[in-house]
This record gives sequence, C-alpha cells and structure tokens, in this order.
Amino acid sequence: MRNIRFVAALLLLSTFNFQLSTIRACTNFLVGKKASADGSTIISYAADSYSLYGFLRYSPAADYPAGATREVVDWDTGKPLGRIPQVAHTYSVIGNQNEHQLTIGETTWGGREELEGDQGIDYGSLIYIALERCKTAREAIRCITTLASTYGYASSGETFSIGDPNEIWIMDLIGTGKGKNNIVWVATRVPDDMICAHANQARITRINFKDKKNWLYSKNVVSFARQKGYFKGKDADFSFQAAYNPFDLSGLYVCETRVWSFFRHFSGEMDQYYDYATGKRYLEMKQDPSLTEQAINEQMVQYAMPLFIRPDRKVSAQDIKDCMRDEYQGTPLDITQGTAAGPWNSKLRYGSLKFELDSATYWYQRPTATQQTAWSFVAQMRNEQMVNGQMRKCDGILWFGVDDAACSCYIPFYSRTTVIPEAFREGNGDLYTYTPTSAWWQFNLVANWAYTKYSRMKPYIAAEQAQFDRYFLSLIPKRDAELASLSAEEAQQKINEYAEADVQKVMKTWRGLYTYLTTKFIDGQERKEEDGRFKRNDYGEPTSPDRPAYPDAYLRTITNQTIHE
Repeated sequence: MRNIRFVAALLLLSTFNFQLSTIRACTNFLVGKKASADGSTIISYAADSYSLYGFLRYSPAADYPAGATREVVDWDTGKPLGRIPQVAHTYSVIGNQNEHQLTIGETTWGGREELEGDQGIDYGSLIYIALERCKTAREAIRCITTLASTYGYASSGETFSIGDPNEIWIMDLIGTGKGKNNIVWVATRVPDDMICAHANQARITRINFKDKKNWLYSKNVVSFARQKGYFKGKDADFSFQAAYNPFDLSGLYVCETRVWSFFRHFSGEMDQYYDYATGKRYLEMKQDPSLTEQAINEQMVQYAMPLFIRPDRKVSAQDIKDCMRDEYQGTPLDITQGTAAGPWNSKLRYGSLKFELDSATYWYQRPTATQQTAWSFVAQMRNEQMVNGQMRKCDGILWFGVDDAACSCYIPFYSRTTVIPEAFREGNGDLYTYTPTSAWWQFNLVANWAYTKYSRMKPYIAAEQAQFDRYFLSLIPKRDAELASLSAEEAQQKINEYAEADVQKVMKTWRGLYTYLTTKFIDGQERKEEDGRFKRNDYGEPTSPDRPAYPDAYLRTITNQTIHE
C-alpha cells in the first residue's frame, strides 16, 4: 500500500445530491463457477438499513386459477402499489433464493433524481416476483425488465446480482422519471472465471454492443442519455455509470471502497486503484475549473476499477463470509482505528455517514460489515457435487445471518427448506418489539455490548464464529450424502430438521455468549479466569477484577484535560 493516509473523516469539497445516509446501503459480491472452489456460483448480499428488521422470508410454491392477481407492496415502506396478473404456478422462495437456486440481490444507488419513478413496481417486489416465477438468471432479467417497462418502475437506480447454478449476471437499471413506464438498463454476464462486486454505485461503464450473448440492454440505453443531455459522444464511448449515476465523493469513498476492499482480498494489484476508490483522484479533478461535472465523470472511466477481476486463487463460500465481515482491516480505512474509534476500537460512528463542522462537510468510511445490517447471506448455487463417490446435482445453500455480519453467525439453509425456525420467522418481534426468541435481537444484544469495548470483546465473538463456520462446513458433505439416500418426501423432512437443529444450537451459544461477555466485562472491568471459569478466592468469593487502563495512544489525547505532576 502506498503511504497515503486519509483521516477518519474525509472533507467534502462541494455539495452533492447523493444522500447515502438516508437510504438503504447494501453490498453484493459475485463469483463465477470456474472462480469458485467447488464449482458453485456464489452471490452475497447485505440488507443494510436502520429501518429493516432481520428475519428469513419464505413463500411456498402455489398454483393459481385463471384471472388471479398478485398484490404489489413497496418493500421499503409497505405502501400498496396495485395489483398485477398472477401466473399459474409460483416457486417456493427462501430468503432471496428459490427452489431452483435462482438467487437475486441488489444495491441502491439512486442516480439522477429526475429519473426516479413514482408508479408501478418497486425494486424489492421485482426481486421477489422474479424469484417466484423464474428458474434461470436470464429468465429473471427478462421478467424484471418486462414487468418494469409494462407497469412502471417505482424506485430509483439499482444494481441487481442475478445468478443460477450456471451463470451470474450484474444489471444496472433506472427509471425515466415520474409518470413514466419506461426504464433504462444494461446487464452483463460475469465471466465464469472471474469475480465481481457492487456497493450502492452503478458499476457498468462501457457496453460491448457486439457481444449479444453476454450483454443485454434496453434499446434506449444510449438514445435516452442523448435526449436528456447526459451524453454526446460516440456509442463506443458511452458509459452507463457516467450517464445515469455520475460520481460524487460519497459514491467513491463510501461505496466503491467496499468493492476495492473485496477485490484486494483476491488480487495483489488493487493498490493502483486506491486513489480512484477513495475519491482522491476525483477531488484533484474538481480543482480544475476547466472540467465540467460531466467531463470529470467521463474521464474517471479510464481510472475506474475493472468490473470483473480474475482472482489469484479459487474462492470459497467461506472466503465470501469472511469478506462480508470486512471492516477494512489492514488498510488505511480500517474503521476500528483512529480517534473516532475511541480507546477500545469501536466501529460505531454516531450520527450519519457525514457531519458538518465549521462550514465544512466530512464523510466517514463505510465498511461492508456494518451495525445497521438487518440480514445478510452468502448463496451457493450448486450444480453437481461429489456425493458418495459420484457427481450428483445438489440443493443450493443459503448461508443466512442477521444483524452485523462481523458479530453474527451464518447458518446453512438448503434451497428447498419449507419450515422457517421460530428464531428467524417473520412476525417474531420487530424493531420496536424485543423478544428473546428472535435471532436478530439475540445477535443485536451481543453486538451492541461488544461495541463498547470492541477490541476486547471481538476476539470472543470471532472464536464462536470460526467454530460454527468449521462445524457447518463439516456437516454439508455428510448431509448431502444422507439426502441422496432418501426419498423426496424423507429428504424434505430432513432438510427442515437440519434447519431447526442448527438454529437451536446457534441461539443457545449466542445466549451463553451474551451472558459470558456481560459478566466478564461489566462496569468497565475484566473478570479474571482460571481453567475456563471465573476466578474465586480460597473462600469461594469472586476475586478482584482486572481494571484495564486506556491504551497509551488514547491517554495522550486526554493529557491536556487532566492534572499531572
């Protein structure tokens, strides 16, 4: 890493429209089947929002009579948006994966405000309708774009991750304004031997109009940009991102850095993009009075990170879980370092992602693992796996967790799961209703207590995470073998039993972890232990605790606020 160090908060030199702190901010990682360790395709997704509650959504397969309709309800607000014709048969969906292993994730980038739609179907409903109706990624792309262009698109700019056991696609999509049913979009297949990512910033720049097999796009993708004055050059120079989601500092420093951090785990060549991802190059261009905002964005394309990279090793589902827990460790952006992290390296930054001080605006860095995560997953879409010495087609696996991924556990759910354990069931508590049987509340209790002394408590959480990661990974081959020996009905019952047993085991452990951490670190102290138990004296009474002092680096920041000899 070059010797470039940004302060914990970055000065914003001008005012921008992109208000990331007030909208959902999510992260998706994508892995092609030849880039993965076991031949699976992989998509991860973190649903990050201060107004979302963590549970595992489930809808069963169903048949409908002719003339049936489906209600459309805005995913973010719960507002009814109308009804559309229902199809004759829908597939079962668990989380964001259906029974055919089709998986869809998203990140919101907003884009040009004048293009936000106000009627039709919102982006969340488009995801779940496609999962109910489609078997493959290409079918899902057709479904989403047809629905949005037919009934209207009631959201702002979005990037979608869409995958099946054979293909992974990334799609950027935006509406054409209020009262309009039209959309503008582009989608491209992630090469099988590469990985991709997106994080609240449109990622597709140049379009390969000649490659009809691996690129799909709306007929108006360039013409609409010309009509609106967003682009004036040749088609070959057109950039979807520059036209519909122009860069600002937050789109780089808060969003593209997450993509950069993901890529750096699998490539030693990402240092060259540090100035781009953190906005340093963008800010330098802003100093040139001869460059318009449009010119800056068009020039930034040449410095942008690649849409895909070929990883330097095979990528496993465990690797992606680790990346979902990323807090920029080992980089100048590490959220647990610096004055704002306090004496015990907290990841919390109070207020929004930006703050105003002395007529200037500053931005905090924003890692993949964040406290406002409602739920996240790592989806393995498996084609054939070695089972009992033979290659067999296997169910997909949805590794699902709730709350901050850095402090929670991923539990495997087979794609054919039909019974959701109580801890993850919709309706078991909400953001305003605590319930001890809710996984989200249990993980939240541990995480929020840990944030107060993060560097001291995090190792205990990480140890439990690692233990469960190893445990569940060891179970998958055994379970695949067992399921292969059962009838379809028996296998279905066993899949549901696996889910219940796993959730019960994790919940018991996390309840114990909360009790342990509360006892050990109460009142700023640290209880001593001996042979795995809290230490007592010869008479059975608790011994005096350790009273850890602030680290020297932090003490130096407060020496002018205390008396000294």
